[in-house]
Amino acid sequence: MAIKIDNKITGYEVVKKDEVKPAENNVVHMHEQIERPETLLGSTYKIKTPLTEHALYVTINDIVLNAGTQHEKRRPFEIFINSKSMDHFQWVVAMTRVISAVFRKGGDVTFLIEELRSVFDPRGGYFKKGRYTPSLVAELGDVIECHLRMIGLIKSDELDEHQKKFLAEKRAQLESREQNVSVAKDDSGSFPSDAQLCAKCSTKAVIKMDGCMTCLNCGDSKCG
Repeated sequence: MAIKIDNKITGYEVVKKDEVKPAENNVVHMHEQIERPETLLGSTYKIKTPLTEHALYVTINDIVLNAGTQHEKRRPFEIFINSKSMDHFQWVVAMTRVISAVFRKGGDVTFLIEELRSVFDPRGGYFKKGRYTPSLVAELGDVIECHLRMIGLIKSDELDEHQKKFLAEKRAQLESREQNVSVAKDDSGSFPSDAQLCAKCSTKAVIKMDGCMTCLNCGDSKCG
């Protein structure tokens, strides 16, 4: 496109290619018209539950937008689920196609996590490393959340210094109590076997300490 110069040129300089910053309107955002590149970055996650004989392997492939610029970002593009078991073949194929379509649509795809986690198995859920999972579909939501955190689409919600200190004190009290009394641990070996389920983090880590129900996993306490 031709550019008309109306004023007198008083000076000039050569701008190197690597110094040119893309205009904001030239930044590429995720949308369904983007064609799939020949190569995508991918990560594979293993899901093994007591509900299925064989493990499921979830692969999420990502596309890199605006590579090499300050606007570079990695976004999920497609998802595949593979397993030796053919019991869930139909819904697995349907789900991967729907989720992949949502990924390619762009925008905020984090809503998928809560949608999947809200699915409950009519046969009942299961505990895995002390954490309650309502269904296999819900665990798929956990995998997607883990991946979105890994690529930076979801920011880590780490405990603040006050919460870390509070949690460390409660765990120290528990260790002191265990030295005097033999306390049975759960399957994960992290929390007492008689611990209750935490409504906040869905982990069996809530015990009564100093007259207050406290979660040793996330620090949630009824006493504030």
